[in-house]
Amino acid sequence: MLGSFEERFLAVPAEALISTMKANQKYFHLVDTEGHLLPNFITIANVESKEPVKVRAGNERVVRPRLADAEFFWNQDRKMALAARVPALDGVVFQKQLGTLHHKSRRVAAIATHIAEQLMGDKQLAARAADLCKCDLMSEMVGEFPELQGTMGRYYAQHDGEPAEVAQAIEEHYLPRFAGDRLPDSVTGQTLAVADKLDTLVGIFAIGKIPSGDRDPFALRRAALGVLRTLIEKSLDLDLHALLTHAAAQFDPKIKASAAVPAVFDYMMERLRAYYQERDIGVDVLEAVISRKPTRPLDIDRRIRAVDAFRRLPEAQSLAAANKRIGNILKQAEAPQADSVDSALLKAPQESALYDTLTQLSNKVNPLLASGKFDDALKGLAGLREPVDAFFDHVLVMDEDQALRNNRVAMLGQLHKLFLRVADVSKLQS
Repeated sequence: MLGSFEERFLAVPAEALISTMKANQKYFHLVDTEGHLLPNFITIANVESKEPVKVRAGNERVVRPRLADAEFFWNQDRKMALAARVPALDGVVFQKQLGTLHHKSRRVAAIATHIAEQLMGDKQLAARAADLCKCDLMSEMVGEFPELQGTMGRYYAQHDGEPAEVAQAIEEHYLPRFAGDRLPDSVTGQTLAVADKLDTLVGIFAIGKIPSGDRDPFALRRAALGVLRTLIEKSLDLDLHALLTHAAAQFDPKIKASAAVPAVFDYMMERLRAYYQERDIGVDVLEAVISRKPTRPLDIDRRIRAVDAFRRLPEAQSLAAANKRIGNILKQAEAPQADSVDSALLKAPQESALYDTLTQLSNKVNPLLASGKFDDALKGLAGLREPVDAFFDHVLVMDEDQALRNNRVAMLGQLHKLFLRVADVSKLQS
């Protein structure tokens, strides 16, 4: 059945009207072709009434007080600016050991301004958004409809005349709210979203409330994945370990948050593995990259995509096996590995050919590696397959002549290090 309500209620934010219709009445809301809320709703009757007009009128009569409540909350909340609600945050506990929402907002502000500085964003906007981001939790509307946290903060900030990016960031700092949800679009929103989640992760780990099994009351899995998605999918080239360390420094020293940083980082790397496995990236590809212990998620993403592309090349299997063999040789080498190769000691044509190819490719690949073009670098290194195969087929690395042996080990060491600047490709499975 199609019902309607007075158009005056459309002055209330649509999200609030939709929430009350869905949560309290189980009604379907309607929108026009541009997505604007209409003064109508659809309700479902489980019997075919002989007097549908009365059923419609009854539903319209029931929904009006609900909409009037939302209207009242909206009007009342706007009588107090968001900034005026900051002191009230001191009366709400975030977590007993970690303090109030006001304490959390102060920590988040410190983290957010640090991130904004790295991203060449506006530190003042980041600080202002951090100050206000939890204030709508003190409003009557969010008290009635908790799912509107952030959304109502945006509306109230706009009403107060706050900068547009601050208002947007207040809503965006909760994103993503669920798996597959959208990410913050504004730089300040991205900054605040990352800062808020890092503060929660470090703080909760520091007091020993680590998720186990299905228990995750502080939604740390979602927070971790939200940070990773934001850094990767929004191309924010930030050092995660450094951010965690900075976040830990904002806590009271008695919390000993810095000691929790390694555990939080490892936990987030596990979430990163799940993130890529859902995208059909092989476990061996993940291990090849993560074993090198990179700390910048965007950099990790570029490496993983490069290694995943490399493993599909016809040369990949042979070079992966060769790197594994080289790794074992380097472990068994008695003398410390030399830094350079003496071309005068290259006796066999196959080792001269490998050295020439390695020198040429190094000159080509090093700039690519330095600029993070890992895909192009690995494609270039694929050219080592034939000379490497020929070298192992015809040259004895562990020659009785120590000078020859050390020179050959040094050359293989250089080759190995070149690949390791991207990933440990020896971990790739056939």
